[in-house]
Amino acid sequence: MPRIRLTVRPLLRFLIVACAALLCSSPAYAQDEQGFQQYLPGLKAKAEAAGISARTIASVFPDLTMNPRVIELDRDQPGGNPNAPIPPFAPYREKHVDAARIRRGRAAYQEERHFLRHVEKETGVPESIMVSIWGHETNYGGYTGGFDLLRSLATLAYEGRRRPLFEREFIATLKLMDMGFPRDELKGSWAGATGGPQFLPSVYLRLAKDGDGDGRVDIWNDNADVLASIANYLKNAGWRAGQPWGIAVRVPDDFDRAAVESKTVSPRCPRVFARHSAWHTMAEWRRMGLVPESGRWPANNILATLMEPDGPGKTAYLLTGNYDVILDYNCSNFYALSVGLLADAVKN
Repeated sequence: MPRIRLTVRPLLRFLIVACAALLCSSPAYAQDEQGFQQYLPGLKAKAEAAGISARTIASVFPDLTMNPRVIELDRDQPGGNPNAPIPPFAPYREKHVDAARIRRGRAAYQEERHFLRHVEKETGVPESIMVSIWGHETNYGGYTGGFDLLRSLATLAYEGRRRPLFEREFIATLKLMDMGFPRDELKGSWAGATGGPQFLPSVYLRLAKDGDGDGRVDIWNDNADVLASIANYLKNAGWRAGQPWGIAVRVPDDFDRAAVESKTVSPRCPRVFARHSAWHTMAEWRRMGLVPESGRWPANNILATLMEPDGPGKTAYLLTGNYDVILDYNCSNFYALSVGLLADAVKN
């Protein structure tokens, strides 16, 4: 490695530029904070109109400040260029369905089975799917995020790009405080996802579930509540009991892909669904020459769509309606595929 020499003059120039950058950024931050404080009375009025208690409002608003880091993270999000090439799935799979995650998932699966069975019987959602989503969202509760939800959500609402959404989530978080959850427990991602299932606060209010019958729904500290809440979300999204999420298949070399091309455009996540074929029954796919890698076919009448995430000649997947339910949790083909594959590995 070549040695780096820094003379006094370049070092002085560097320090001057750095100091100037700091001086220039300080007024900008001060202006942002000033604008944030001017925004808060309107947000407070909306909280009062939503029925938030005077006690909660008095405990939150006086010392609420903007979080510049949240704005930086929000502005650094990918732009979603529809013309950008889609990377192969294999590297993502290696990272998200790795040996360590499978090992921890199997341990969690066995440790929590005393109530997982009950939740599956009640919701129809497989135990392994609950565990797999838990593993993907927070590494089985290992990391749920350290951002103060109220500060993050108020900052995102002030930024204004999705103000109605984040104002609703901010008020939903205040409702959690009114329910007895202390503010120092209401931590999560910079974008407001919280707890083991990484629910937005409004999703908690709609779908969080008491998994152990103790009368308190605690998705931050109670694994039973975390897993029951995940299952309740999937049940509410339309999970079909008794159907797999999908199966890995081999596609014949002479397969006519144009014949099964989908002609519809999904209004939700169009780029995700554009990679899926038209729907056919398992019996119809079998007649087209597809072969399950496991050697076993699901029931003939189950509908499925074909996706080849790494292109022709690589492992393909027949995906059922339950795969679409996983997409409702996180609308990403790579996420949904890795959830299904991890679930299969966890229960084996």
